[in-house]
Amino acid sequence: MLQSKLFPKTKREAPKEAESINHKLLVRGGFIDQLMAGSWTLLPLGWRVVQKINQIIREEMDAIGGQEMLMPLLHPRSIWGETGRWGSAKDNPLGAQEVMYQFKDIRGKEYALSFTHEEIVMDLLRKNIKSYQDLPVYVYHFSTKFRNEPRARSGVLRGREFMMKDLYSAHVSEKDMMEYYEKVKVAYAKIFKRLGFNFRITEASGGVFTTNRTHEFQVLCDTGEDTIFYCDKCDWGENKEIFQGKEKGVCPKCKKGKIVKAKSIEVGNIFPLGTWYAERMRVYYADKNGMKKPVWFGSYGIGPTRVLGTLVEVSHDEKGIIWFPQVAPFAVHLIELPGAKNAKSVYDILKGEGIDVLWDDREVGAGEKFADADLIGIPVRLVVSRETGDKVEWKNRTSGKPELISLEDSINKLS
Repeated sequence: MLQSKLFPKTKREAPKEAESINHKLLVRGGFIDQLMAGSWTLLPLGWRVVQKINQIIREEMDAIGGQEMLMPLLHPRSIWGETGRWGSAKDNPLGAQEVMYQFKDIRGKEYALSFTHEEIVMDLLRKNIKSYQDLPVYVYHFSTKFRNEPRARSGVLRGREFMMKDLYSAHVSEKDMMEYYEKVKVAYAKIFKRLGFNFRITEASGGVFTTNRTHEFQVLCDTGEDTIFYCDKCDWGENKEIFQGKEKGVCPKCKKGKIVKAKSIEVGNIFPLGTWYAERMRVYYADKNGMKKPVWFGSYGIGPTRVLGTLVEVSHDEKGIIWFPQVAPFAVHLIELPGAKNAKSVYDILKGEGIDVLWDDREVGAGEKFADADLIGIPVRLVVSRETGDKVEWKNRTSGKPELISLEDSINKLS
């Protein structure tokens, strides 16, 4: 990709209203653009990062049997009425009216924009599930969600419109559901390790999804909005909402560790929903004896755009973003300085080796090129100039020490 053709250009200053680090750096770097409060455009650089995030998630979902599909975003009131979630939380513990966008069309029919898809999956199941032989089912999709946040803030961390990967599972029994629930928990841990996060799994309340205890995946971050408590010796952890103990107290699980309080960012959650949805929407299957029984149901979510913002919050410096290689928009930022005679050949060779390259071919000063490279945050910077001759200057984004090496050595290091 030629940087002279990249849309849009970087910005010198962050938006005046920007408070969070991800808001400032992602906008300045040309990764996202704000349409209105809580609504963001993923620009070409941002979309490349999200595609990398989604591919990691997709690989781990497929590994546990997930089948990818895509469901509608516009839902009729009738389907939400079946579970009572169309109504207010004042009347129903799981009422979601306060967070849903609800409206009427010109014919007076009522609809909602999707804030989740449990009811939609339940409708699919009752159309297609007949007996125990049709279960289990594991389906997921990547789609837009709409939630009426009273105060959308923190860049892409808390939006009114955002991307979500949601996985749903249907089972013949609680045992089968919980066994898969644990598989998803392990898969999520793999995803967040692959993304490079330092995270904890904590127990939490079910919100508008279930009255059961659930689990959240919380990335440790000093700028996070959540507060969690966890053990410094074992895997125990709880969200502040349900925590009843004391900071620095003894871990209730292992009885050896100390309870630590920390700020964090939630990047994923999993819900054991049981038969609550099936009973209200009449989603049944026939067991081996022909007896009609309700389907057991689980729901599991990760927010890729929230992950995008979290990556920036935990990996940056005063100059800009520091992308981990596995999610970087490009593997290499090629900087062409005056006198370089081999920039195009280096670019072509790298591309021929299957290496993603952003080539800064712009006619601007070296200082501006280096500043933009640091801001955009691609892991490796290669400089070609009059001084480098037939070699290239290699510099890691996290290191201040450049080294002069051959292009062949550069390719080997990138492989």
